[in-house]
Amino acid sequence: MSTVDDALKSQTRNIEATYGRPIAEWIDVVRASGKTKHADVVAMLKGAHAMTHGAAHRVSIIAREALGTQQTRGDSETTVIDGLYAGKKAALRPIHNKLLAAVYVLGKDIEIAPKKGYLSLRRRKQFAMIKPAASHVDVGLTLDDAATTERLESAATFNALFTHRVRVRELRDVDGELAAWLKRAYTEAK
Repeated sequence: MSTVDDALKSQTRNIEATYGRPIAEWIDVVRASGKTKHADVVAMLKGAHAMTHGAAHRVSIIAREALGTQQTRGDSETTVIDGLYAGKKAALRPIHNKLLAAVYVLGKDIEIAPKKGYLSLRRRKQFAMIKPAASHVDVGLTLDDAATTERLESAATFNALFTHRVRVRELRDVDGELAAWLKRAYTEAK
């Protein structure tokens, strides 16, 4: 089983534990709502069931897939992600998906804010971003007092909102070291 699969299963278990229902019941909740668009399902789960954005996002994806409505895409996050990885950047989408899986295991309070050219990852404040480039995916990080290395570069010439940048060129680059930097940025953003 891949790290991504493990992370998604872990996130699903956390959702079940936090919100007190097995995923099958959440699928029934989505079915009963009559909503089929991702953004509508997410809004309903956040509003009526007090889910965080990350939890509502995952439940919506699982439920819509189970109900056969996964192809009904109208939310800004999915639209932005599809646009980010269109054309020549399509080969980078698996890296993006693996990065998001690593992010989802950090906590339940993560907000993913789609922007025109990237995804902003927020807690109380923005702690990271995921942005496709021509041949890699950039991960911008806000890390207090972290030394730069060959891999953990300064973000000075990349984006003034972040202190560091990691260029992710292959799936295997989404490893324990990068996960530790993401966790540190997440923790510092409390």
